Amino acid sequence: MKLFLIIILLLAIFFLIVDFIDINRFVVREYEVKSDKIDKELNIVLLADLHNKEFGKDNSKLIKAIEDINPDFTLVAGDMLTAKPGKDYSNALKFFTNMKKRPVCYGLGNHEYRMKIYEDQYGKAYDDYVSKLREQGIDILENDHIDIEGTNIRIQGLMIDRHYYKRFEHHEMTEEYIRGITGKKDESKYEIMIAHNPEYFPGYASAGADLIVSGHVHGGIMKLPFIGGVISPKLSLFPRFDGGIFNHLNSTMILSRGLGCHTLPLRIFNPGELVVIKLSPCQK
Repeated sequence: MKLFLIIILLLAIFFLIVDFIDINRFVVREYEVKSDKIDKELNIVLLADLHNKEFGKDNSKLIKAIEDINPDFTLVAGDMLTAKPGKDYSNALKFFTNMKKRPVCYGLGNHEYRMKIYEDQYGKAYDDYVSKLREQGIDILENDHIDIEGTNIRIQGLMIDRHYYKRFEHHEMTEEYIRGITGKKDESKYEIMIAHNPEYFPGYASAGADLIVSGHVHGGIMKLPFIGGVISPKLSLFPRFDGGIFNHLNSTMILSRGLGCHTLPLRIFNPGELVVIKLSPCQK
């Protein structure tokens, strides 16, 4: 019994050390996507789930990594802050202020959305946050789109209803629902959809998005060899979509494992992730 307790204690210390290291570092992961709709090579940075985390003073390490990549534009798949009544979100604003000015398309996560819909708890915090981002030239996409100048690319930001985030519940998401809130897809454009919750990838694919970028799952908190992420924000075990690249119908999804954490500081064998997407043209 004594030996068993010692082993448990040593394992607990080991996992605490791994967790401390992984919540304070990030890795750069690259994915390449090819399409005959893409007319030139582009380098994109994908950010998700920073949750007010800082890597170095004022996020200097993260910003330097982005500058070294020198992307053509940046996509934000939500939850750059943690929404709690009265909580300071200045770290998220400061991060964008310190970034080199380039096109940034920001889709909402459930935390930004929570600030938006619960005005009785958050007051005008969402409006203040968004207006300050827009002052910096950042495009906030609330079921809206923007065309990237000089390319054939359209960025669509998807903001889904709150019941799609509820724990222990699953609601089907149809093409009709998605296109009802985003509008009809322009088939001549290469559409990148920012959709925070990856659980509904089949629905996004059925709506015809060429590339979906997501976050939300934090890589499943802990990553196990040969299994992957352990638990989703809905508290379901071993989520199907935890991180990486997935394909369905004619769509591809790139799912970031995120950069920060909230509520419980847990990232075991699962460091923060800065994603680089290389878009390349190909022959039909």
